[in-house]
Amino acid sequence: MNSVSLVGRLTKNPELKFAQGTGTGVCTFTLAVNKRFKREGEPDADFINIVCFGKTAEATANYMIKGKLVSLVGSISTRNYEAKDGTRKYVTEVIANEVNFLEKGEKTEYTPTKQNNDITPIDDLSDIPFK
Repeated sequence: MNSVSLVGRLTKNPELKFAQGTGTGVCTFTLAVNKRFKREGEPDADFINIVCFGKTAEATANYMIKGKLVSLVGSISTRNYEAKDGTRKYVTEVIANEVNFLEKGEKTEYTPTKQNNDITPIDDLSDIPFK
C-alpha cells in the first residue's frame, strides 16, 4: 500500500498552473517536515516536493503562504525523464489527495461572489429530522 501522511511547513508560496487542454489546476510546493531524530541540539528537516490537483490545488494556492503549517495525505510517486542535455533525471514527489490547513493563511479572504437564492432559511427547528 502506498500511503503517506505528513505535517510540515511550506518553504515558499505554492505555485499554481493550469494543465493545457483540461484546465485542471496543478499546485506544487515544498513541505519542510521535521525529522523524528535530530543531531545533538540541532533541528533537522526533510524537504519534500508536493503536487496536488483540481480544487485542492486551487484552495492551497489561494489560501496558503510560506511558513504556514499544513497536513496532507497522499501517495509517493516516482518518475524519470530525459533532460535537454541527454541525462536521465529522476523525480520523487508526494501526490496529495487531501491538504488540511492547520494555520490560517493570509493571501486572500473568502468573499461570496453571488447570493444563492435556492436556500430557504429555517426559522422553526422542530421539523428537522436530526438534532
